[in-house]
Amino acid sequence: MELNKTLIESAQAQIGIIAYKTIVTSAGHTVVTDEPESLDGGDTGMNPYSLLLASLGSCTAITLRMYITRKMWVVNQVTVNLQLFKTDKDILIERYLSFTGDVSDAQKDRLVQIANACPIHKILISGMAIETFLA
Repeated sequence: MELNKTLIESAQAQIGIIAYKTIVTSAGHTVVTDEPESLDGGDTGMNPYSLLLASLGSCTAITLRMYITRKMWVVNQVTVNLQLFKTDKDILIERYLSFTGDVSDAQKDRLVQIANACPIHKILISGMAIETFLA
């Protein structure tokens, strides 16, 4: 049975013979990813784990800024710090939010709820499917 699919975004990753420098293109932009020298890479860009955290962090920050702007709250800066851990059972991301400006405790509590509603957060916790095909 064919699934009803709506394309959200597409990307391409290409790697040549230089270990492990990868050129990723999406939405008209290019990012270089790599592995650190300790893993025989050239450390010329973020590694895939860093890129995953960057995706969650930027989505969180953008989602929060959209909400803050709509509510007309006085928040000068949003900072999202992330850490990725391997646990005995799973993978864990810890996300820490901080704000500069006039932000009450009630507003901070609401912003935590909004952070948990960012699209990348929802994707990461959904247990999504990944299908691999030959092109």
